[in-house]
Amino acid sequence: MARKIVHQLVDDLDGTVLEVGDGETVLFSLDGTAYEIDLTTDNAAALRDVLAPYVAAARSVSSRSAAPRRTGTRGQRRSQQRDYGPIREWAAKNGFTVSERGRVPASVLEAYDAAH
Repeated sequence: MARKIVHQLVDDLDGTVLEVGDGETVLFSLDGTAYEIDLTTDNAAALRDVLAPYVAAARSVSSRSAAPRRTGTRGQRRSQQRDYGPIREWAAKNGFTVSERGRVPASVLEAYDAAH
């Protein structure tokens, strides 16, 4: 027996089933909570119209942007890395198994940080 699963995008406000390419997901934030809502093109425009006077009077505190840019040279980034020698020593004394080389497990790093 074959099974076919169909996902439908539905306007969260009025329940309209959105066809492929119709409507949009609108992201917004209020009182520190981020929201997203799927809306028809008309409902998305209506939401923007209602919010327009508030957006115009508000200050922008963040925006979508590209991935954070890395600055500095490779040597500068390396100098910010942790010294794993003391961490490995602490781990061995506290019952953790770690290799002499390679990555230190995140659980060990978290335990070390919590202890210091």
